[in-house]
Amino acid sequence: MVQKVHILKEVNEKLKEILPREANISKIEFEGPELVLYTKTPNVFFDSPNNLVSKIAFELKKKINIRTDKSLLIGKEQAKKLIESYIPKDADVKEIYFDEPFCEVVIEAVKKGLVIGKGGEISKKIIMETGWIPRIIRAPTSDSKTLSGIRKHMYKHSDERKKFLLDLSEKIFSEPKNQSHRWVRLTALGGYREVGRSCSLLETEQTKILLDAGVNFSETDPFPYVDALGYTMNEIDAIVLSHAHSDHNVLIPYLSRLGFNGPIYCTEPTRDLMALIQFDYIKVNVANGKDPVFTEQDVKNVLLHTVTRDYKEVTDISPDMRITFHNAAHILGSASTHINIGEGNHNLLYTGDIKYGMTRLFDNIDIKYPRIETMIIESTYGSKDATQTERNDAEKQLLDIIRETNEYKGSVLIPVFGVGRGQEICMVIENFYKKGLITDQNKIYVDGMVREASAIHTAYPEFLRQSLEKRILTNDSPFDSPIFKEATRENKDKIVNEPGSIIIATSGMMNGGPVVDYFYKMAENPANTLLFVGYLAENTLGRKIQQGLKTMAIFDENGKTKKLDVKMRIETIDGFSGHSDHDQLIDYVGSLKPSPKKIIVQHGDPVRSIEFSKEVSKRFGISSNALRILDSLRLR
Repeated sequence: MVQKVHILKEVNEKLKEILPREANISKIEFEGPELVLYTKTPNVFFDSPNNLVSKIAFELKKKINIRTDKSLLIGKEQAKKLIESYIPKDADVKEIYFDEPFCEVVIEAVKKGLVIGKGGEISKKIIMETGWIPRIIRAPTSDSKTLSGIRKHMYKHSDERKKFLLDLSEKIFSEPKNQSHRWVRLTALGGYREVGRSCSLLETEQTKILLDAGVNFSETDPFPYVDALGYTMNEIDAIVLSHAHSDHNVLIPYLSRLGFNGPIYCTEPTRDLMALIQFDYIKVNVANGKDPVFTEQDVKNVLLHTVTRDYKEVTDISPDMRITFHNAAHILGSASTHINIGEGNHNLLYTGDIKYGMTRLFDNIDIKYPRIETMIIESTYGSKDATQTERNDAEKQLLDIIRETNEYKGSVLIPVFGVGRGQEICMVIENFYKKGLITDQNKIYVDGMVREASAIHTAYPEFLRQSLEKRILTNDSPFDSPIFKEATRENKDKIVNEPGSIIIATSGMMNGGPVVDYFYKMAENPANTLLFVGYLAENTLGRKIQQGLKTMAIFDENGKTKKLDVKMRIETIDGFSGHSDHDQLIDYVGSLKPSPKKIIVQHGDPVRSIEFSKEVSKRFGISSNALRILDSLRLR
């Protein structure tokens, strides 16, 4: 508390130097890592031609929120009428509600730009006339129960969230225990020499954080070794989440149940997709007759403790750590995390899962950083034999397989991850249709969480490839194309018996989800094709089928065991992966500016992790290590 008071005093003195006298600051406080200034003269900030807010943020090295003093806020009913009169109807406003603890009015609209107005004219007018600061969020182009539920939950519990952020700021800006920062240590808890259950402990003398906390795709050893931490969960200061795939995030609600009560840092779309996947994890477990290790309430509690940050936004997360997220081009909102430890004494880059290559979804991955002493990098396709098909060739292969299956009057089943590959494959098929390469003889069905995840994509077009962002902003989202038909439980038999069906369904590794039901119905017809387009982990049903599984025992509708003969055509196209292949990983390491001094390899099977570690060491002259689970390594 003493340190925070000292910091606020320094901030106040600095503001006196920067701000004009008429700024009239009535209150200064930290909410988590952000600095909030309350003013009785908002026009000084929002009418400033010199962008005063940016100047303050630059000088103080903090994200700044300007809010009007509560005494200036007009009544909510009156404010709502004024706001509605300012915003053009074309903006397609879905919701307007007032978040009192944060002195904000939340405006959810399909066309966010029209609410802001030219040069911010409308948003400024709202501030000047009502006192409420507008927080303008984009509505998805199609309904999303998940996104709607998250936003309502955050609003409903905004008092609780405000208290959490105020308490969090006490920890972030507490007194550093040791100015020398003599050591930094990394401990491998999961995801080393394996793909799945990613989790690493990064610690200094003062801070303990987890980098991701996921589960395995298969039922073998499902959880990382958090029981070997030697700490209770309430001693963990924060979790930094790279992206929303289950092998990186699904353990978080369970850790919350065990006593973790700190912040989860991630991008905003990662927060929403994280909740979607965690809710789905509960659903799949219940459907398979298993007791989930956490509840929906645990997921909701995690949401209230999630602190979202944008790419390239420097954020204090403890007295001796700052993080900055960078585009990882893997899935929506995925981030590589740069961690500055002890005022620059050590800089670590945790890549998470990365794509250094062309996708239809994302712009190029970031490769420029201020400093990198240590890099932790994935190696899913790290061996020299793990090169992927060129993207144009992969799309041609997909088209050929669809046409060949059509000739035999069969249907194509494509298992996909609900987030990432689902949207990528939908875009490729939509492009085929627009070019006339496939026609209405192919009925395209989407099942599982793909549709819901696609809706969330449309709420965050700024995280997508510029050409895709433009399409979404001009009401031409490929995910809303009428060619994609919704599959239901009732029409599955009709779908699989309809020649020319293309079924895009979760889960991508066939370790659960609706894709398994389709497979059971389609497997014995040799005219059908099962097409894999993503990574398949060891011991998953998808990997077993890919490796030649021909018969299996399943339960029929009456609960009796029966034999299933796999007669359908099995194909794999590896050019659609959201992971970098071997050559792309090598190019990524070679392109990084600056080059890392030490590399730690993870997120790959034992052979690929070790081979990639040896190769980068030899090729670039960089010390490299493929840690095993439970290994600890002193980084400084």
